[in-house]
Amino acid sequence: MGKNTMQNTIKYTNSLGQKAVTELVFNAHFSPNAPYDAVQKEVLNDTAFEMARATITDWPDYAPTPLHRLSEPAAQAQVSAVYYKDEGGRFGLGSFKALGGAYAVLRLLMREISIRKGIEEPTIQEILGRVHDDVVSTMTVCCATDGNHGRSVAWGAQIFGCQCEIFIHATVSQGRKTAIEAFGARVVRCAGNYDDSVREADQTAREKGWFVVSDTSYPGYTEIPKDVMQGYEVMAAEAADQLEQPPTHVFVQTGVGGVAAAVAAQMRRRYGADFAPRIILADPENSACWLETIRAGTPTHVEGDLDTLMAGLACGEISLLAWDVLKPLCFAVVSVADDDATDLMRRLAFPQGADAPIVAGESAVAGVAAFLAAAGHSTAREALGLDATSRVLVFGTEADTDPELYQKLVGKTADQVRAGA
Repeated sequence: MGKNTMQNTIKYTNSLGQKAVTELVFNAHFSPNAPYDAVQKEVLNDTAFEMARATITDWPDYAPTPLHRLSEPAAQAQVSAVYYKDEGGRFGLGSFKALGGAYAVLRLLMREISIRKGIEEPTIQEILGRVHDDVVSTMTVCCATDGNHGRSVAWGAQIFGCQCEIFIHATVSQGRKTAIEAFGARVVRCAGNYDDSVREADQTAREKGWFVVSDTSYPGYTEIPKDVMQGYEVMAAEAADQLEQPPTHVFVQTGVGGVAAAVAAQMRRRYGADFAPRIILADPENSACWLETIRAGTPTHVEGDLDTLMAGLACGEISLLAWDVLKPLCFAVVSVADDDATDLMRRLAFPQGADAPIVAGESAVAGVAAFLAAAGHSTAREALGLDATSRVLVFGTEADTDPELYQKLVGKTADQVRAGA
């Protein structure tokens, strides 16, 4: 079950979608037996996670999202089980991002109130009760987004009472822009790609005294992204709680890498070196910053318009904090083609056999696509250690966050899919 030490990269034509060429790159820094060290604990640790879990599980309408067993993909891939953590119903926002942005907004407000008033950090009940509106109402939070993170930040700002401004790049859909505006945020469309919008949000915040609540980190900006990632860990912990046995493999999609780092960190701390699953990243081929980073062995920026169907993953620069966590924990990275994502959206919507239909957005299916493509190729399968005993966990990170696009790609609305129509 070892990786192929003679070959750092495997390329193969997979059997999904339009038979795209997939690239599988192994991580030379992978060190499964190394301790979860001080560098990683500085980013994600048990104390901060327990605070996030206690806070988020106390929010109104909190409930763990379901974990579906995908029988047909497991049979096709000849593995023991495939589990799909379905984040489409999270707090009514349609994605796992509800766990990160809103939680980071809350932590920011708590710290700022404490500093300005010289008091202990207030409780969430005080903030929800508008006890500290003299501070909160004067604050503006902002971020750049492909859609889902901005929706979470806007939702958090609306709940907790501060102002909000969201920056989107040129190719973010009108549907996603409208969904953010529904939570009372002002949305500004920028020229360029996602990374350009990150820079514009940061510059504007500096000029106007706003607070950036970003899901990516960069030099000089690290504290708030840690809160975002701790919120994401709640999703990973729920999945582990719902499983009878630890997974052997986790295929998780990457944008800047925050969710992948959160999943890897939770699995490693929970199960230890002996039982932690192999973490395989799924990276869109048109914005493959993690694939190029793993190939180079150091954070690597990819250029271009990053035009991928998987809009929530369209990032050209990785999060440096995510790299600190994933550097020794990521086993490999797999490229994912847009056509494969579309194919998996339809397969989950119209499953064969007894599996229930699942509404999965474009960015939700990268992990499933990467897994099935690898499992269907003998060399990749062997190198990743996939066999009849494997228990595979994937994260369905969003539902139809762009309903119009979902209907166009799948052929039916999300409601029709859920109803089995």
